[in-house]
Amino acid sequence: MLAALLVTPFAGLAVLSFWTQHNFDFDSAATFNNYAKIFALGWKEDVELFAFRIDWPFTNAIYTLLLAKSVLMSLCVTATVILFAYPMAYFLAFRVQRHKIIWLILISIPFWTSYLLRIFSWKVILGYNGVVNSALMYLGLIDEPLSFILYNSTSVVITLTHAWVTFAVLPIYVSLEKMDKSLLEAATDLGDTAIERFFRVTLPLSAPGTVAAALLVFIPTVGEYVTPNVVGGTSGIMVGNLIQSLFGKSNDWPLGAALSNVMMFTVALLVAFFLWAIGYRRMRQRMA
Repeated sequence: MLAALLVTPFAGLAVLSFWTQHNFDFDSAATFNNYAKIFALGWKEDVELFAFRIDWPFTNAIYTLLLAKSVLMSLCVTATVILFAYPMAYFLAFRVQRHKIIWLILISIPFWTSYLLRIFSWKVILGYNGVVNSALMYLGLIDEPLSFILYNSTSVVITLTHAWVTFAVLPIYVSLEKMDKSLLEAATDLGDTAIERFFRVTLPLSAPGTVAAALLVFIPTVGEYVTPNVVGGTSGIMVGNLIQSLFGKSNDWPLGAALSNVMMFTVALLVAFFLWAIGYRRMRQRMA
């Protein structure tokens, strides 16, 4: 099942990325032209393999720049989600004593509606004549509607934060709920204040859930294309929009496959580096 639904499509993308498409015809001869376009490299057809020149000033840099922009936007979404999700999970784990299941159900209420409907709701809220602008103008805080809160990267980050915050609450809550509460009592007996107790006991012990939540948000949001397409406008598009366009209107499947592979490889490297940094930090702490 795993090979059929996961490995086989990845292998198909890898093979397709080395082809060249002319209209509806595929040239199955292996070539690195698609990857050369992504990394803004000028490919020489008349020389040996791996001989290439660099086109300055990187005329095709749109691919790499858009990928970098998508990664930065996804990091912003991940950081914002964790900042909102952690206090919610902390409240559920330490402050709610009864009917926790009801609180969890209340948190998941937004997921009872369509994802696309929630995106359009944010479009109404952040619009030029939307709820935010109307309220600010009614209070006299602004003279004219704000135009920077819709159809840009800001609106994409806001919408994705709302869409993914519940996914981050659950793993953090589970990590906090399983914590041995006697450790907090011991820290208090040793003279720690509430803030010291949080940073020395609670936060380190909840790190596995926090890391899982961060990865759960970061990995899928890099390739997001529905939300940027609805609320992002021309300045809020991400690499997923470009990949969808290459497989759709542009009809360039090999280039779309190559860009998909580069995106997946980039995300995998970032996640591996993140996990290595956490493991290295834990090892240094144990040695100290």
